[in-house]
Formats: sequence, C-alpha cells, structure tokens
Amino acid sequence: MFSGLSALVVEGVTDECGVIRVTARTREDPVPCPVCGTPTERVHAFRRRTVADVPVDGRRVIVSARLRRLVCPVLGCSRQTFREQVPGVVERYQRRTTRLADQLGSVVKELSGRAGAHLSHVLACCISRSTALRVLMRQASPPPRVPRVLGVDDFALKRRHRYATVLIDAETGERIDVLPDRTTQTLAAWLREHPGIEYVCRDGSGSYGEAIRQALPEAVQVSDRWHLWSNLCGKALAEVRSHAACWATVVNPARPGGVREQTTRERWQQVHDLLDQGVGLLECARRLDIALNIVKRYARMKEPTGDRRAPRYKPTLVDPYRDHLRRRRAEEPAVPVTHLLREIKELGYTGSANLLVRYITQGRAEGDKPVTTPQRFTGLLLSRPESLRYKDTALNRELTTTCPEMTELARLIREFAQLLTPAEGNDAKLTDWITSARSVDLPHLHSFSNGLALDRAAVDAGLTLPFHNGRTEGVNTRTKRIMRQMHGRAGFPLLRHRILLR
Repeated sequence: MFSGLSALVVEGVTDECGVIRVTARTREDPVPCPVCGTPTERVHAFRRRTVADVPVDGRRVIVSARLRRLVCPVLGCSRQTFREQVPGVVERYQRRTTRLADQLGSVVKELSGRAGAHLSHVLACCISRSTALRVLMRQASPPPRVPRVLGVDDFALKRRHRYATVLIDAETGERIDVLPDRTTQTLAAWLREHPGIEYVCRDGSGSYGEAIRQALPEAVQVSDRWHLWSNLCGKALAEVRSHAACWATVVNPARPGGVREQTTRERWQQVHDLLDQGVGLLECARRLDIALNIVKRYARMKEPTGDRRAPRYKPTLVDPYRDHLRRRRAEEPAVPVTHLLREIKELGYTGSANLLVRYITQGRAEGDKPVTTPQRFTGLLLSRPESLRYKDTALNRELTTTCPEMTELARLIREFAQLLTPAEGNDAKLTDWITSARSVDLPHLHSFSNGLALDRAAVDAGLTLPFHNGRTEGVNTRTKRIMRQMHGRAGFPLLRHRILLR
C-alpha cells in the first residue's frame, strides 16, 4: 500500500477518519554533502516535514517524516550543516510526494485550472485552480529541436481578429513551437534561429511562403494537398451555381426513384405472387410480416405506382414578384440577378439578395423544382465514382450532360483528383491540366489554375513528395478543444505551454 515510501522507515499508521497519517523517519545511512560531496552521518538536529501522498481508499494520506540536519565534516566547506532530502519522496520546497505531484501534473495537463481543481477534489487530493495552473506551468516543455520536415499552419485566437502559428514535425507530429501571430517577420525570425530545415509543409498562405523564401531559400516548400482539393471544391461549387439554369430543372422519367418507391414495388410484387397462389389476405400479412391494411391496399393496385411526393415550398418575400421574374428571364435569359433585385425593389421588395438568388436557383421563378441542390450536385462531382450508389451515379451522369461546361468540369475534377496521389511525373501532368482548364469556359476554374501557377514550385512538390500538413491540422483540432476548456480566460503563454506539452 505504501510502496512509494520505501525510502523511509514507517513507524506507524493512524486512521483519523477522512485522513490516513503515516509517521516515518529517514534511514541512518551516510548522506553526501550537497556542496563538497563528502558523506556524513553526524546529526546536528532533527526536523519534521509533512507532505501529502497519493490517496488510499478515497482518503487523503499525510506523511509526517522526521528528517536529519547533518554536519559536513570538511572544515572549509561553505555548507557547515545541511538537511537531507529523500529523492522521490521528500524534496526541497515540496508539499507533496513526487508520485502525487506526477498524478496531479497529468490531471492539470489534460484539464488545466478550474476543471483540474474540480477533479482533484473527487480524487481526494484537493488543490485550487491557481495551484493547478502553477503545477501546470512548472512542468518542463520538451526541449526544442530542428526537424527535417516542418509543418506550418495558423489557428484563430479570436476569429477574424487574432491568429497564431503552430510549428510541428510533419513526420512525427511532435510539437516544435507556437508563435504569437502569423506575420512574415515572426516566422522568418524563428526560421533564421533554427537552420537546417529541408522541407516546409504549408497551405496557400502568401505570408508563410515569403517568410520561408527570406529565411530558408534552400528549403523546399510543399503545398498541402488537402488545401489544394479544398480550393478546387470551392471553385467547383461556384461553377455549379453559375450553371444552375442548365441543370436545376432537368427531369428524366427513367431515373429510378428512392428507397420508398423501390420498397413499394417489391412489396406489391410479393403480395400479388401470394395472391396468385391462392393465399388469403390475412395469411399474406402473416407471411410477409406487414399490416393487413397494407396488404389490402397493395391487392387493390393493378400495378405498382411511384409514391413521389410533390415539392412543397415555404412562402417567401419573393413570391409576389414571381410573374415579373419569369417574364424578365424569358425576355433576357442572361439578365444579372443584381438587375432583377433592383427592379423588384422598385416594386416594393424588402427581402435580401441571398433570398432572391436562392429562389431563382431552386427554379421557383419558372415553377419547376430543381432535381437537386448545388451542394449535392457538387458533392456528386467530387465523390469517388465507386463510392456512389446506383441512383446517385445515374443522377450525376444525367446532370453532367446538361451542358458542355458541366461535362468539362466533371472531367477536370476527375483528372485533378488523380494528381493528389503523390507520384513522379505529376508536375508535368499538372501543366497539361492547367492548359486544359484554361481552354474551357469555366471562369472560376481559371482563377484556381492561376493560383496554382503563382505557387507552382510548392504545388509541384506537394503532388510529387509524400509530405503533407495532415498532422498539423490534427494539432489545430486539439488546440480548439484546449481553447474551449479555458473559455478564453487564459492568455497566450498558458495556451502555448499546453500545446507543447501534448
């Protein structure tokens, strides 16, 4: 039970209700002088130290240890007397044993101040939130080192106002440092102080790229593939929205229905098969394990019908101006939404521009419900073809053939997705892809290809080298949890310390 006190001689254990008090003393062995190192066992005086140990059976444990003050035998030593210490149990200026301090350190490392103090009361080793923070800040951060592959990313201290930069080892995920901002000067100064980095993984930030070029011109910058794909997703959604007039109202009767319609057809077939065999209605319900009324309804059907519900829209502020919008879009199909907004505002419209755009995109101005939403259509384009269900594959094929631009967009997305698997020769394939993207009438994709060309060296490295910023994004996710625990009450030094201790 008290194996952690084996360095002491336990003289007695007293049960004092909620507290277990252990009386002990040190062994009578020689102890070296902390200055000259000469061992001595000559006692000058005795003194008792009281320290807390790990709880037992949910009760506090108090150790009252008698320590010796010893006399140094060397006459010229600067320390004539000194008090002995017991490493691991009783150390200088400590009120807790080492193992209790380690347990509390693990608690506050995970929960920080107030939450750590609350949990310490449950564990019968009560500390205050201020003590919890002192215990946390007393823990030593890992020694800084220079990694071969550095991961750089920012995270928000206060969204849209203040940001910080986290630096990790992109190969192992080890935290290296946390910088108080995301400026070029701060990162460049840190990189100059830590030379020897060969690769730097980053997102498309221009400030990080400039800092790396200034401080480490010989280092290879690697653009993160996830950010490349995320940027493409945003541009693809913009292109899909801009061509909503082409695909939003496509109707194909041959397109299969949903799960509800398929289930209806299967049950209808099962019921009529049994009825043709002479089975009664009640027996059909028992065999198929469905209600008798459902069997009767299917028996009255001559053929299965698709139970597709009619679209229902909530009334909006745009409804009174629907005829005007329909007439204007019939006269001038390419009329900008801003012109339509200005015209209906003169007629008394009080809604927002987003409401009007959503109304037109849904096809409500023409009276037809869109077959899907821009987000879902974009999701179909960006998903792996083998991961789609049959009806989603059919819908995707149907929508991408509505206009040449959507066909080209689907082709370009598939080709770029193949480049995201690092391999030699992807840089040459990317050149062909950019040329192909610029040759089609997709303005948003032109913007994306121009961004790739501006950061071409880093993009080529990202598509050919195995390094990425995935571990850095994971650190950012855990950092958000740490910030939620502290509820914004702590400063940057404590946040930095907790990030480095993880």
